[in-house]
Amino acid sequence: MSGERTRHGACTLCEAMCGLRVGTSGDRITAIRGDPDDPLSRGHICPKALALQDVRDDPDRLRRPVRRTATGWQEISWPEAIAITADGLAAARRDHGADAVASYLGNPGVHSLGTMTHAPPFVRMLGSRNRFTATSLDQLPHHVVSRHLYGHQWLLPVPDIDRTDHLLVFGANPAVSNGSLMTAPGIVRRIRALRERGGTLVLFDPRRTETARLADEHHFVRPGTDAALLLAMVRVILDEGRAAPAAYVDGLDRVGAAVDPFTPDRAAAATGVAAATIVRVARDFAAAGAAAAYGRTGVSTQRHGALCHWGIQLLNVVTGNLDRPGGTLLSRPAVDPIRSGLLDSGHGGRWHSRVRGLPEFGGDLPASALAEEIGTPGPGRVRALLTVAGNPVLSAPGGRRTDAALAGLDFMAAVDFHINETTRHAHVILPPTAPLERDHYDLVFHMLAVRDTARYTPAPLPRPEDALHDWEILRDLSRAYRRRVRRAGRWADRLALACSPALLVDLGLRAGPYRLSLRALAAHPSGVDLGPLKPSLPKRLATRGKRVDAGPAELTGAAADAAGALLAPADGGLLLIGRRHVRANNSWMHNHARLVKGAPRHHLLVHPDDLAERGIADGERVRLRSAEGAVEVEIAASADVMPGAVSLPHGYGHDRPGVRLGVAAAVAGASANDVTDPAETDAASGAAVLNGVPVTVERIA
Repeated sequence: MSGERTRHGACTLCEAMCGLRVGTSGDRITAIRGDPDDPLSRGHICPKALALQDVRDDPDRLRRPVRRTATGWQEISWPEAIAITADGLAAARRDHGADAVASYLGNPGVHSLGTMTHAPPFVRMLGSRNRFTATSLDQLPHHVVSRHLYGHQWLLPVPDIDRTDHLLVFGANPAVSNGSLMTAPGIVRRIRALRERGGTLVLFDPRRTETARLADEHHFVRPGTDAALLLAMVRVILDEGRAAPAAYVDGLDRVGAAVDPFTPDRAAAATGVAAATIVRVARDFAAAGAAAAYGRTGVSTQRHGALCHWGIQLLNVVTGNLDRPGGTLLSRPAVDPIRSGLLDSGHGGRWHSRVRGLPEFGGDLPASALAEEIGTPGPGRVRALLTVAGNPVLSAPGGRRTDAALAGLDFMAAVDFHINETTRHAHVILPPTAPLERDHYDLVFHMLAVRDTARYTPAPLPRPEDALHDWEILRDLSRAYRRRVRRAGRWADRLALACSPALLVDLGLRAGPYRLSLRALAAHPSGVDLGPLKPSLPKRLATRGKRVDAGPAELTGAAADAAGALLAPADGGLLLIGRRHVRANNSWMHNHARLVKGAPRHHLLVHPDDLAERGIADGERVRLRSAEGAVEVEIAASADVMPGAVSLPHGYGHDRPGVRLGVAAAVAGASANDVTDPAETDAASGAAVLNGVPVTVERIA
């Protein structure tokens, strides 16, 4: 057919940054394939990338701004939508103060160049301390621990998976995520290569995951007790004289004192992992030539998430595997937001939430506090909210509380292209262009990649007439808002909002360590290979004296406070954990036929022994209850979950009135966050507790 072309693209639906070859004919997509010349993804894609066509063609997706009226949603013009939004935000600030205006930035924004460059300065322009993001629902413990150990919240060492001899994994399922805070597209291929060269993969998880099926060893661990397991392993290494830290590491004496209560026997009673296994795995890790310990959401989103990540970092630090090829290393991105100072190093407790006194970290309050800050009367109450690519009703704990709180706002606006469980409460929704209609450069995930590369991809498809990119929406909002609030925003933020993302990326490339430019990257549309990760410590440490304090008081103190609870023997109750699927993306893409086809995936997984004990049959509809609330869901018996654990996938619950997602009743599922409690947070980081939640499973009469 005449007019058919193949263009380079990038998948922006997860952290893998897979390169694409997009077949187009005019403004239509004719094919999506992996780019074999991409130096990082090397042709790999997953089903989500193929569904980028469905995202663009989605009949549920908004193409123009809409306003909520008494008779339903009404399409309006962009000038009117911008004016309504600026009026609503400015009025709340004028009448109730800057803190009456809150913002929530969701996960998809990190995958969009325009949101990354323009949302943070616009949020700062609002002048409010009530800033919320999905970080505290996902990865906050990583940032807190890196701030304490390495001096900067974004100095996040990643496993050098392509050269390691021994990969030790806790609460992560990279075969589904393609790595998370470890950008590793095609990780199944990388794991197989690890094993083919004689390496070892050992994994601890309450569920026999897709990654566990690739591992040399998989061990069940009781949900919420991973910190006890990790600190016991550190104790074994220290007690047996197997520590070999770098010369710039201090504080091992304090670490030793902090982990002393965590004996293998006591940890075994709490975790369900045999003491002999704890000792052997610790010894094997210390003895491996090059080893890397890694953990993700399963350990990030539990009651002691910060201690989990401290334990993971300690395993790498005390064995000398930090900053070692084949161990864990820092990437050196071509646009380096740390080097340029664009990313805050991280701070905590400069202010606290009004209701519960939860501390901010890096300028954001825990998302668990959002609903109460809206719903609790009194001075400083949140009256207006701006969400950008976020759905906290399904993503944050206490989803029903958040749902009810949003209904009581004076004003709400959303930059989003769906009417979902959260945005249905908005007074106006401003939809951006679809992913393949935008230029793209990954500002965050190059920082977390297992190999240094750089790639800029102009939009493979033209944007529709009368459509705005996310950065243009935020730019126009900032101009309108400043006409109403004259002194809003710092000059640097105003300047950034006036620039295009392409200009900002070009400036970043030119100032970066490789002195690249957009013109240079244009000659390499599949991307530029900058080589394997390289040792860079202690030079890149942001700590005083360029040294690592392995035992900071904040974390040793947290370990002492938590020891009693962490080491308590199992009580025999059921504990809820989450689950993700390669064909889903958090709380969206459940309305795309090519992703949801096949067997339903929204069931509650329960071990057959636990079902038999309760007289429940496989396939029954049951009531899952916690202290927070209850949901009804179908059961699926599975020996892939350990006895005592039940697993419900993240991001379902599309049964609220007014949601326009076109999902079948069988796909709606139940929201796990209707049974999680926003009052429960990790004391050391403020992260939400989404795993290890005590629950009961009851037959429905």
